Amino acid sequence: MKTLGKNRSLQLIFQSFYLALAVVACAGSVGFFDRTFNGDFYIYFTNLSNYLCAGIMLLELIQTVRKQADSYVTTAPALRVISMLGLVLTFLVFNLLLANDPARDPALNYKVECVLCHIVLPILYVADWVIFYEHGKINRKLPLLCALFPLVYLLYVFAHAAVWKFDSSVMNYAGTDPIIYPYFFLNPERVGLSGMLIWVLALLLGFILLGYLFMALDRLLGKSHEGAST
Repeated sequence: MKTLGKNRSLQLIFQSFYLALAVVACAGSVGFFDRTFNGDFYIYFTNLSNYLCAGIMLLELIQTVRKQADSYVTTAPALRVISMLGLVLTFLVFNLLLANDPARDPALNYKVECVLCHIVLPILYVADWVIFYEHGKINRKLPLLCALFPLVYLLYVFAHAAVWKFDSSVMNYAGTDPIIYPYFFLNPERVGLSGMLIWVLALLLGFILLGYLFMALDRLLGKSHEGAST
């Protein structure tokens, strides 16, 4: 695994493949394949986290192209973990909560951009980190810092709602939720204010827990690399 993770050629292939799929996913997220324009694409955590991860992967690819020898990827390691947790959260929330929401048309779950953004790209992004980054490096405070990502997103959602004057009569492109509340658990009109706060706290705690789980995985992978080199 250690030799595999440093392989420049394999990194180039993997990163290029990921970015090719990301381009398809991003195009689909704005309605390209439906010949429509999903004007609310900018409000979804799924889309924003995938755009961020695609940008980081592009930086990885640029770094890999420029280097001359085999070595681990070192692009923005802290931001890499934060963005990865965002995609893992996207994967879990969609598959556990949103995919079977009664208000959602099941056919939407099988659109190419939906499958890519919620399943394929999160799995590949985690695999990229597992294989091509050096491990045993995550700081104990990073999982707590990671919580800033969803917190900033929450502030963004409610600032956006304020700009729309909290008008919940305008529905999103799919007709499942108001455009100001992109997910049912952020909609106080649907789950109540106390219910929304409980959901937010639960998801934040879950995000932090994910951070510590990945920190444990990072240390386990680091020890396995050390064992393989002795």
